[in-house]
Parts: sequence; structure tokens; C-alpha cells
Amino acid sequence: MVRLAPALAFAFAIWTIGAAAPPLPPLHVGVSFAVTDSPTDAAMRTSSAGAPCPAGTLPDNDVCVHLPTDPDEAPEAPVAANAHHERSGRWSVYDQIPRRPDRPADYDAYKYPIAPGIPGGHSVVSGYDLDRPDPLQRRGPTLRAVGHGGLDLPQAKGTPVVLLPLEHQQGDADVLYAGPYFGTTVMTRQTVREGGKLHDYVVIFGHLDAIAPGVEQGHVLKDGDLVGYVGDSGSPELVHLHYETRRVREGVDVMKHSVEPARLLDNSVSIACDPRNVLPLRQ
Repeated sequence: MVRLAPALAFAFAIWTIGAAAPPLPPLHVGVSFAVTDSPTDAAMRTSSAGAPCPAGTLPDNDVCVHLPTDPDEAPEAPVAANAHHERSGRWSVYDQIPRRPDRPADYDAYKYPIAPGIPGGHSVVSGYDLDRPDPLQRRGPTLRAVGHGGLDLPQAKGTPVVLLPLEHQQGDADVLYAGPYFGTTVMTRQTVREGGKLHDYVVIFGHLDAIAPGVEQGHVLKDGDLVGYVGDSGSPELVHLHYETRRVREGVDVMKHSVEPARLLDNSVSIACDPRNVLPLRQ
């Protein structure tokens, strides 16, 4: 239990200070952590309306919201739709590409652009959950968005982030954007051969402390090239790398949108994809 404390503290901190972070687009931010407390602790949690919140939930203004365990520890459940309730209560439906059954569910089975930062050689403190039922998607009283379309990888501030070729990648990576978005952010285009066809992916490196010299729109990155450094830009004191992969829609030339980061992540341009579909496996 003691060895896991840093990861749990990181996840809890994301939930508690989410209100201080700048507004972010929906579907790309979120965290999860297991809530384990005594019946007495649970009974003490109350909403603003004064009603106690049951175990496994926390108050969100006048309602109690469910906080799931890590998705790999939660029981599997059928997905009725790619959707969730926004904080406003609006039912949001979106496109997303879930993990393929032939790809390992265990996040430790994959390589990442930084070394493992959690004791025991683990890397992921918050994973992809847009394919899970609404109650199991990340949310909290202070988070402005619901659901998590990427992975959060904690590491020491200043740790180098390198370009990681995706599984069956063809050629090198093109830098689409470098600048502010999820804090300081780099976005690349990486082309993957899947099912005999080529598909472009937008890969996002977020919350960087700094971008590597020379990394700018139009720059080409090869395997192992420096992208930037792990930081907490846009997520004060929560030092981690936000890593996200989105598959570009058929017929879309993503290079036309490379100066518009919000456009690159628009549902009409790219689709949220579970990174485990394209991350390389550990040897």
C-alpha cells in the first residue's frame, strides 16, 4: 500500500484542484481513483442540499457523483452507446474507437514515450474510458469535463519525452502543432498500416514543461527524437504527460488543420481511439 501512495496521491490531486485548471475541450480530460473509506467517512460526505452521499461517491454541488475504480479493476459491462452525461446534465454522444479484443487490456504490456513513473514499473495512473458505461467514466466535483480520451503518465518534472513510433507505423512523424493547448502541447501525425490500409493518427503530448528546441510545425521526428519535457503546464503541481491518440477520418487531409489544434481534435476530423490499439508492445 505504501508503494502505491504516490500514484493515488497524484490521482486525488487531479480531482481536488481541477477547478483551478483552464477550461479544456470535452472528452479529453479526466481521472479516476478508487474511493475506499469507512462507513463513518462516507456518511460525512454530503451534497450542498444536505443529503449524505453514499460510499463510492462524492458531492458535486447538489448531487452525489459516482467515482469508479480503475477501469482494469472494474467489472466489464456492455456499452449501450458511446456517450455520457456532461456536468450540465446534457447527454453527449460521440464517436470513439475502443480497445480491440486482440490487444492486451493491461497497460503494463505497452511501451510509452517516457519511462515508468509509478513504483513497481507501472506507467498509467489514469486510462482511456470513453468506451465504458457513463457511471464508470471519469468525473469529479471540480472537473470541467467528463471522460478521458487518453492516458496520464506521471514522471519527474523535466523528464525527456521522446517520439515513440506506433505499432506498424509507416515512415516518420510530422509535427502538426507545437504550442498552448493542454498546457504546453505537441501534436504529431503518425501513419499506421491497419488491415491493409494506411490510417493517419493525431498523437498528443500534453502538459509539457517545455518543447524541445526545433520542434515546430513541419518538423519531422524520428524514433527516439526528443519531443519535450514532462511538466505541469495547464495542470499546476500535477506533473505528468497526457498522451492521446486519435485516428483521422477517411478522406481528411490533417495537414490542412495543422495550425488549428482545436480543429485537429474536432470529431469531424479525428476520432478518439484507445491508445492500446496502436501503442507498441513491450518485448
